[in-house]
Amino acid sequence: MKWYTRFDWTLFLTWLLLSVIGLVAIYSATQGPLHQGTHIAGNFFRQIIHLGIGLVIIVVMQFISPRTYVGLTWPLYILCLFIALLTVFFGIEVGGERNWLNIFGFRLQISEFMKIATIMALASFLSNQRNLSAQDFKTIFVIGLLIALPVGFITLHGDTGTSLVYIALIPFILFWAGLPYGLSLIMVAPALFAYLTVVNIYAAAVSVVVVTIAVFIIEKRPGITIAGFVLGVLVVIGVNVALTDVLQPHQRARVEAFVNPQVDPQGAGWNVIQAKTAISSGGLYGKGFMQGTQTQLRFLPEQQTDFIYCVISEEFGLVGAGITLLLFLIMLSRLLFMSATHKHPYARIVMVGVASVFLIHVMVNLGMATALLPVIGIPLPLISYGGSSFLSFSIMIGLCLNFYFYERDFSIYA
Repeated sequence: MKWYTRFDWTLFLTWLLLSVIGLVAIYSATQGPLHQGTHIAGNFFRQIIHLGIGLVIIVVMQFISPRTYVGLTWPLYILCLFIALLTVFFGIEVGGERNWLNIFGFRLQISEFMKIATIMALASFLSNQRNLSAQDFKTIFVIGLLIALPVGFITLHGDTGTSLVYIALIPFILFWAGLPYGLSLIMVAPALFAYLTVVNIYAAAVSVVVVTIAVFIIEKRPGITIAGFVLGVLVVIGVNVALTDVLQPHQRARVEAFVNPQVDPQGAGWNVIQAKTAISSGGLYGKGFMQGTQTQLRFLPEQQTDFIYCVISEEFGLVGAGITLLLFLIMLSRLLFMSATHKHPYARIVMVGVASVFLIHVMVNLGMATALLPVIGIPLPLISYGGSSFLSFSIMIGLCLNFYFYERDFSIYA
């Protein structure tokens, strides 16, 4: 069989198209007349370099045996934890977050690469178990520990948004490992409870009762039902306490602006108001490339990173925004198909983990752009500006391409 028939061109071309869309949006967001001479003017050219490096990495990764990646799983996980620990003490603080480490003149955001190592560690643990049941305490404990370690370090960096991505991985991985529907609902529900607590605490209380009833109907086990109810109550109380006593002032301002941006329209609410204005003004076909007023007049905050989707919506309208979402849908569908058809459990779990990270990032970033979620600084995969983010997502795609290409080699030592 020819090599090019085994290579997954759909996934690769989707990665390439999304990367090119990102370049176009970043160019518009950084190269307008009012952007000249600012610190973001060079971001477009740096992103071209990131794309070139990402392409080289993906190509080189295809010449490496999948056994090598499996063997590097735990050393890579430990190395990333060590670098994350170094970042706590020697990291560079930007925007109130100490999540950058200067290595040989390059700024490394280890939290982005830690996602890859964590997914691989989870895949290694789950694929090496025999008669594994997601209901076993050991399974849940080890998965929780593998995720809790990077979450702890990243939280110390002040990067709360990225920490949530790791936590959101737990229900996806456990569900794939065989967690029953009722328990899966208990794992997912805290996110709903937390969201509603921010919006309306009474709605959160009602949701706890509704979910508890649903869990009892599905599982018909009083112990699990009571545990789910207690968890829901603790989440509601914990989020409420965090909003008042734990969050930093700038983080609290973001949450308050999400609930009611008009409270501080010139301050914390500015991001939400300008993002909604940019998206709604794009119409069906958009205002045209480099013609978006919110973007070119620099009303849109962080327009090359967190709110890059607003640039696409304003200048290319519903059509451009829809094509972008369609490409993400194709990528996620392809990753799930590759996972479902692969014969080796390690590769299957890595592919599901990668799909989960992409899905979480897309949902949260679009939620921020459309004011459905608080602004927590989550980039849109492959589109937002950022070297560490772009390269980490590219490595994830490279891993999946490699595992699919060498599926026969995997099955030999399954």
